[in-house]
Amino acid sequence: MRKMRVVVLFLTLLLPITVTAVTPEQKGLEIAREADRRDSGWNDSESKLTMILRNRHGDESRREMRGKSLEVQKDGDKTLTTFDTPKDVKGTAFLNFTHKVGDDDQWLYLPALKRVKRIASRNKSGSFVGSEFAYEDISSQELEKYTYKWLRDEIYQGRDCYVVESYPVDKKYSGYTRLVSWIDKAEYRSWKIEFYDRKKSHFKTLTFKNYKQYLGKYWRPGEMNMVNHQNGKSTQLIWHSYRFRTGLSDRDFTKNSLKRAK
Repeated sequence: MRKMRVVVLFLTLLLPITVTAVTPEQKGLEIAREADRRDSGWNDSESKLTMILRNRHGDESRREMRGKSLEVQKDGDKTLTTFDTPKDVKGTAFLNFTHKVGDDDQWLYLPALKRVKRIASRNKSGSFVGSEFAYEDISSQELEKYTYKWLRDEIYQGRDCYVVESYPVDKKYSGYTRLVSWIDKAEYRSWKIEFYDRKKSHFKTLTFKNYKQYLGKYWRPGEMNMVNHQNGKSTQLIWHSYRFRTGLSDRDFTKNSLKRAK
């Protein structure tokens, strides 16, 4: 019995050391890993959405778009976005190959020029077709693209959330020094992300609304709103539908598919 008490005492003394040994960086990484794990296995999807651009005076313009996505094992996702309206952007298409490590591959097809333009990595912080989303914002946010740090737990809009800071690995070309995300503990969904620019000033805030669950597992927001605090403009994305596992393959995500996306 004495030997058993000694073992119990030894384990009791070790317990607080084990718990406190989890650093904010380790906890932030584990939260990001769990969010990534929960959103794995959806294979492919198609969607329709509306983009609403608003200037600082509240004037707005609308664009109708279609999106396709393909989950790639052991690498980042592939996406193809096509603009249907208005007439001046109809047929414009954007193809993105996200990579877990290294620069993403991005191409933009401009129908007026009948030309496919490659987006250079140094331009990833540039505006995506005049919106408040940058090219790097619309890439799939792969786990390896950032390092992480848990800041605190906080109630946001009635939800118990982790607040996690993430830092882009690509410090040379990213437009951000850090991002701060509110992620709910129940489903690991993002509800708000604050973006800080290269001068470390609060640049933009992205908020998420109207999540719906698909295939009994995967959550997607019905609405995203990006507000630029420096120029007073905003861009809202509203999804009308999602369809999963429609049979898309790599053949649907080539540079030639950009020109065929009508």
